[in-house]
Amino acid sequence: MNVIIIEDEKPAARRLGRLLGELDVAVSTMLHSVEESIAWFQENEHPDLIFLDIQLSDGLSFEIFDAVDVKSAIIFTTAYDEYALQAFKLNSIDYLLKPIDDEELESAVKKYRNLKPEAKKLSLDFEDIKKLLVNPLEREYKKRFTARVGQHLKIINADEVECFYSENKGTYAATSDGRNYLLDTTLENLEEELKPDTFFRVSRKFYVNINYIKDIISYTNSRLQIKLNSFSEQEIIVSRERVKDFKLWLE
Repeated sequence: MNVIIIEDEKPAARRLGRLLGELDVAVSTMLHSVEESIAWFQENEHPDLIFLDIQLSDGLSFEIFDAVDVKSAIIFTTAYDEYALQAFKLNSIDYLLKPIDDEELESAVKKYRNLKPEAKKLSLDFEDIKKLLVNPLEREYKKRFTARVGQHLKIINADEVECFYSENKGTYAATSDGRNYLLDTTLENLEEELKPDTFFRVSRKFYVNINYIKDIISYTNSRLQIKLNSFSEQEIIVSRERVKDFKLWLE
C-alpha cells in the first residue's frame, strides 16, 4: 500500500506516520501545504491512500483537487466538529478527529483495506463539503442536560456548565456554582450536542466553555493550561495537538 500524509503541522504528521508504522503501513511522503502538494502530484504517481488534513497553512486542502485530478482514496484528518463532517461519511473512506486516537486510526485503516479496490471508486463532491464547512446549516444544539441527584432529576443549563470532563469512565458537568454532576452520556456524544463556538474539546478528557475561562498559561511541551472561574478539581491542559486549533477557536 502506497500512502502519503498531507498535514501542515509537522509534529502531527510525524506522529501520524509513527502510528501508521505500528500498523505496518509505510508512509512514502509527507507534504505540508497546498502548493507543495500540487507540485508533488504533478510529478509523481498518485498513492493508494492519502491522509489529508483539511486546513493547511496556505489554504483548504480541497484546492489541491481543483488543480489536480487525484485518483487516490482519502482519509480526512481534521479538528472540525462532527456535525460539519457529516458529508465525509458519504464521500470518503473515513475521517479522524484530532488528536487522532490509535484505535480509531486502526479502524480506518482496516476499513480501507476491506474496501480496496472499491475505495478508489468513491466520488468526492468537494464543493458540497466546502459549502458545509464554510456555511454550516443552522441547527439546534442542546440547551439543557439532566443529572440524577439521589431520587431527583437536576436540570442543568448548558450555559451554566464551565466544563465537561471524563473521570473513572463517567462523564461530568462542572457548573459555575462549583457543583459536579454525573451525566448519562459520553464526551464523544457531546461532540454533536455542544455549540462549537462556545465549547471546545481541549483534550480527550475535557470540553471547556469559553465564557468561563479565567486564565490561559503556557505549560510544558508547548501545551497550555486553562484556569476556569470555579472548577479546580483537576488541571485542564490543552493537548499539544489541539493548541493551534484552540487558539483559532479563541478568536
